[in-house]
Amino acid sequence: MTAKPAAAAARATVYGYPRQGAGRELKKAIEGYWRGRVDADALRTTAAELRRATWRQLAEAGVHEVPTGDFSYYDHVLDTTVMVGAVPERHRAAVAADPLEGYFAMARGTQDVAPLEMTKWFDTNYHYLVPELGPDTVFTADASEQLGQLAEALALGLTPRPVLVGPVTYLLLAKPAPGVAPDFDPLTLLDRLLPVYAEVLAALREAGADWAQLDEPALVQDRTPAELAAAGRAYRTLGGLTRRPKLLVASYFGRLGEALPVLAGTPVDGLALDLTEAPADTLDALAAVGGLPGRRLVAGVVNGRNVWVNDLARSLSTLATLLGLADRVDVAASCSLLHVPLDVAVERDIDPQIRRWLAFAHQKTAEVVTLARGLTHGTDAIAAELAANRADLASRAASSLTHDPAVRARAAAVTPADARRSLPYEERAAAQRARLRLPLLPTTTIGSFPQTDELRAARGALRAGRIDAAAYEERVRAEIGEVVSFQERAGLDVLVHGEAERNDMVQYFAEQLTGFLATRHGWVQSYGTRYVRPPILVGDVARPEPMTVRWTRYARSLTDRPVKGMLTGPVTMLAWSFVRDDQPRARTARQVALALRDEVADLEADGTPVIQVDEPALRETLPLRAEDRPAYLAWATEAFRLTTGGAGPATQIHTHMCYAEFGDIVQAIDDLDADVISLEAARSHMRVARELAAHGYPREAGPGVYDIHSPRVPSAAEAAALLRTGLAAIPAERLWVNPDCGLKTRGWPETRASLENLVAAARTVRAELSAS
Repeated sequence: MTAKPAAAAARATVYGYPRQGAGRELKKAIEGYWRGRVDADALRTTAAELRRATWRQLAEAGVHEVPTGDFSYYDHVLDTTVMVGAVPERHRAAVAADPLEGYFAMARGTQDVAPLEMTKWFDTNYHYLVPELGPDTVFTADASEQLGQLAEALALGLTPRPVLVGPVTYLLLAKPAPGVAPDFDPLTLLDRLLPVYAEVLAALREAGADWAQLDEPALVQDRTPAELAAAGRAYRTLGGLTRRPKLLVASYFGRLGEALPVLAGTPVDGLALDLTEAPADTLDALAAVGGLPGRRLVAGVVNGRNVWVNDLARSLSTLATLLGLADRVDVAASCSLLHVPLDVAVERDIDPQIRRWLAFAHQKTAEVVTLARGLTHGTDAIAAELAANRADLASRAASSLTHDPAVRARAAAVTPADARRSLPYEERAAAQRARLRLPLLPTTTIGSFPQTDELRAARGALRAGRIDAAAYEERVRAEIGEVVSFQERAGLDVLVHGEAERNDMVQYFAEQLTGFLATRHGWVQSYGTRYVRPPILVGDVARPEPMTVRWTRYARSLTDRPVKGMLTGPVTMLAWSFVRDDQPRARTARQVALALRDEVADLEADGTPVIQVDEPALRETLPLRAEDRPAYLAWATEAFRLTTGGAGPATQIHTHMCYAEFGDIVQAIDDLDADVISLEAARSHMRVARELAAHGYPREAGPGVYDIHSPRVPSAAEAAALLRTGLAAIPAERLWVNPDCGLKTRGWPETRASLENLVAAARTVRAELSAS
């Protein structure tokens, strides 16, 4: 393919960029502020320096417009809540007294005030703070943060484009505030919200913004006619304003579908489209509406969610097809680069050959710039880049690192019987109760315990060579001993070993499985100051040797109580890694499941009576369009059952999910055939318990009574109240008592107090049940 030069020069841009800094400076500054070691001015100075460094880097790379307003201290949806004045009543006094303290209180809560609910951002592993709205919500504009970032970029001589969460997506992501009728529809507030957006846009225009980007990813999902009509009304209103920047409406994470003609029929000045997901469908839809004559089209042809190098020739072909469909075609990544690490060049431990197959945020920016240059000046202008790219793609396709014949043969031999337990749940439950002899409302935790400073220091000393493996393992044994001893003293019924030896619930396993590649600096934001290093799935997956047996055995040797073996499930291993894009995910999931099946067998053979296979990402990875979901859920649930299907009837299989909307996957949860499931429920007020009951879920469940993403300690009375709410939906003989999630990110003082209160709550409610 030889691309013709574009009629108008194509420009390179990105929708957003990682916030943390090369050394996670933002995380360190914020956590220092929380601990009182960094004052507010120093935190703001660090943030401003990081923003300026990012914008300069983008401009120097050849990006023509830099995004502003996408930077956040915690979450961009929470920032929008502040921008539109939708602060919950319980947080208003704190926000009025100290906006920064109040902001973090909304995100994390305080001892006396609960935070906003947190859940997954579409089908990513990023978490956002859910807006709480009601019929009495009054919106007021506060554009100060947007205006401040805009002024900073203008002062550097750059061309900024403010980025805002669009009004339709903001309302579609919101939920009824506590005390508001659960059937209240936040979208009914649209006409009340639009004047606030108009005020913000006018202020941005007056401050020097030529363009503003309004993100509407919710429009790539299935939407009702009323929701589509609301989107049309919103952008007819905003597009019709006389005092505003030019408006670029951005969609990502999928094809825009039926929302495309709606937006094309409004007076907005441009659309930004994801052309990495079903690009042919999007091209057909654009042609069907007659293109975007007189307007700007930003083509997201570089995948902003994965780490593989772009196929430049294929992207140029797509871009060339777009010429003539819009007045101006610009080039971008498919979404914000928030979802990938910063720079692969610093990963010196990765084989140089493999490193050339990878593109992080820095490299993806270069790809966008190269494609814009090729679209403007023709392929001859980027001939060297195209040749290098072809060589890299060919190297990966031909590499023996990506194919293991033994793994493929084993996966091909799987039968339906392999993915089923030998007995139905009712018979398994009887065998498990006889073996475990647990009380009514058994108490447990999800798996991890706080990673202490001593443990982190030992891990760093091991990496640096200051201590040997034996000294490090002695530290791990001491940590496990403390965790087991505390759980016994606290009165927990089913114990865990605390996962002291694990750096991360996915990375720990990825480092022991073939086919995975770990990074040293590949940090990606999950929520707030929580960053993870997703492994990279390069090739076929197998388990060379046991991964968890010896540490589980050691914990069991310290107590007479049941101890859970802890594994991360196959779907979550894929979802929280950068998965290979050269074969279907279902095939990769089956390989991972078989590797984990071997671990389940070894744990069981060693005498472990309870094995938990965590799948928090099952809902997160659910396709955004309903038509794509049945196929996904079929292979995802099969992968879990393949992992656990070989376990004997008396081995109790647990699973865990957190911080997602579970109502629309209850049947899939049922299809997992786990004996016990624990789920996040504290922030959502036990909603999932009611959803399970409405479905008629027949097995055991532990909806969480302790929100671990907040530093506050729930009282025993508060936990007991949640437990009673759970009992209204789930019979006592099938109800467990546990936190929402693992305790790795919490400190020991709050963990001790919270778990002691959790156990006290369980005892109180047991006594009530006995008395009744």
